[in-house]
Amino acid sequence: MRTMICERFGVEFPLFAFSHCRDVVAAVTNAGGFGVLGAVAYSPEQLDTELSWIDEHVGGRPYGVDVLVPGRIDASAANRNTSLTDHIPQRHRDFVAHLLGKYGVGGAEAFTRATADYADEMGRQVTAEGAIGLIDVALKHPIGLIASALGPPPPEMTAKARQAGVPVAALVGTVEHARRQVAAGADVIVAQGSEAGGHTGEISTMVLVPQVVDAVDVPVLAAGGIAGGRQMAAALALGAEGVWCGSVWLTTEEAETLPLVKQKMLAATSSDTVRSRSRTGKPARQLRSAWTDEWDGAPESPGALPMPLQMLLAEGAMARIGKAAESGSPGAGELATYFVGQVVGQMNQIRPARRVVHDMIEEFATAVERLDRLTGT
Repeated sequence: MRTMICERFGVEFPLFAFSHCRDVVAAVTNAGGFGVLGAVAYSPEQLDTELSWIDEHVGGRPYGVDVLVPGRIDASAANRNTSLTDHIPQRHRDFVAHLLGKYGVGGAEAFTRATADYADEMGRQVTAEGAIGLIDVALKHPIGLIASALGPPPPEMTAKARQAGVPVAALVGTVEHARRQVAAGADVIVAQGSEAGGHTGEISTMVLVPQVVDAVDVPVLAAGGIAGGRQMAAALALGAEGVWCGSVWLTTEEAETLPLVKQKMLAATSSDTVRSRSRTGKPARQLRSAWTDEWDGAPESPGALPMPLQMLLAEGAMARIGKAAESGSPGAGELATYFVGQVVGQMNQIRPARRVVHDMIEEFATAVERLDRLTGT
């Protein structure tokens, strides 16, 4: 199972694991894959701490960092003379207060100064300037990849990575985006189908991957709906050099997922996810919950704000919802949600991340042997 990606990144398996949890990243890297830390939730100082921890736990094995660089965001994010939270309309604040009250969560007061300061810092990290600040920190560590999600990597980002000898990966949902990302300097394309968790387009993985493989002259990783070895084998059959997985790690022992949300995922079917703007302002697949239903279907819903304003509004509320849910609030449990793909329907047990890697590779080998028998080779 040695693809071009394995040789290029020095890994045993062409399995890239995206996670916001450093423990998952380290576990997958140590198991022969390639862990990728999602950095959007961290300040530069926090990211430095997380990467230092990973450095100490992977023994020089390769891992990467993913930053969020949307092509379009609300213009207020670029104005450092004002607070981002000042741009959140009162009717949106009132709707969140209404939801928290309706479901008995409490804590529906407006943003405090401390909350606003945190929101400003977090929101500006999803700008090109913020992402480059995180990249500067990441390049001080022995990372093997920088991934750019949502938009073409800023030229300064590509230049810094090139100077450091670090490849750049970019996530895409269309062939046009893939070509644009390669033109912007991406070394690896992650073709992500609509069934994936988080921000996705509308084209399925089965359709998207071979089209992207044919359209670009750089290695392609398949993403979306991949949580087992059979899906991994299918991805390679479509022409991908490896796979990029995110959802499958959310129910691992190491995952940072709230226990209640983890249990909701274990019980969910593939029909229990929805693409909604209610968490970030851009279409993102997540568990369907009272939160998504209210934002997307309630007559009084004001509709989602642009990124990053909706993200700030939602994450502030979700922090309260999570705490209330863990304290036993049934209403908070109805509201609680998280990003996850349709593959949640086969995520029905908690396993160590290392076991997930080994199970995937064993199932991959079985799938390939079956194909060999069918072709008589």
